Amino acid sequence: MVPAFLVRHPPPPSSISNSPSYYINGPPVAPPRIILPAAEMSKDFFRNMRDLQNCMDDFSNVHDIVLKTVTPSTNFSNEPLSSALFLFLFIIACSLSITSHLLPWRFICLLAGWTTIALGHPNIQDFVLTSHKEHFHPHEKTLQGWLDKWISHDIVLDAPAETREVEIFELQHKTGGSNGEWEAWVFSPSPYDPLSPQRISGDRPKGTRFFEDVVAPPGWEWSDKKWMLDMGSREWVEERMVQGVEVEVEGERWVNDLADLGIEDYEGDFKALGKGKEKLRVSDEGKGTGLIGDWRRRRWVRMVRRKVL
Repeated sequence: MVPAFLVRHPPPPSSISNSPSYYINGPPVAPPRIILPAAEMSKDFFRNMRDLQNCMDDFSNVHDIVLKTVTPSTNFSNEPLSSALFLFLFIIACSLSITSHLLPWRFICLLAGWTTIALGHPNIQDFVLTSHKEHFHPHEKTLQGWLDKWISHDIVLDAPAETREVEIFELQHKTGGSNGEWEAWVFSPSPYDPLSPQRISGDRPKGTRFFEDVVAPPGWEWSDKKWMLDMGSREWVEERMVQGVEVEVEGERWVNDLADLGIEDYEGDFKALGKGKEKLRVSDEGKGTGLIGDWRRRRWVRMVRRKVL
């Protein structure tokens, strides 16, 4: 604004007045200067383009420096350091929410603004860099060692990985009628029970033919070396409310389909699972009644843990 004021109040010519003083009294004697857009392909146009490119280059350099400085500490690539930084920031935020009304914010903003402006002076920049090298740089390694020691003792991130139990059902199909042999069919994630949607719609069971082809869910890995047979066959049948099956409570723990003869015809041979539930045939090993259908399954379980990158 000072150059704009001098345009409207120019000093008198030296031939009229030899006084070194400059008087601002009186009305303006010159019109205001109006800056017009530079014409294309003119010298001012290319000069403005150069200045704009320089500003964009400065902004890009500052942006890259900020990312290079801040990102390694905040993107959890070094998880203990990022956790410690988050803890410090959280404590500071909680403290400010309680004590912010006691701080002289006007003076703090004034000091921060003048400090930013002063740091643009070359002499002050040299003074700050020299002071940093003489007083702070020799102690940086000591402070870094203290911080690393504190993080290693107080920031505990070695909790065990999350574990889950996964299941797979071994399905077998009887070929050759009621006296046929059982044939290994598929390892499926569903039991393919008589009232399952796949069974009702007439779809074939989905899965893999071999145990070795069963893979862990995405993002998980096996924590056990081998699959374990679920000995509680009756429990998982009750949890899923599977109907129309015969459960082996001993032996190989197969859960067999009942033959399509009408479950109500054998009501006297059934044992109730509980009030309000359908009845289910429970058999011991080798004591079947010959009413077995064409499908049977048993449940295998294995533990998985979440992958740690």
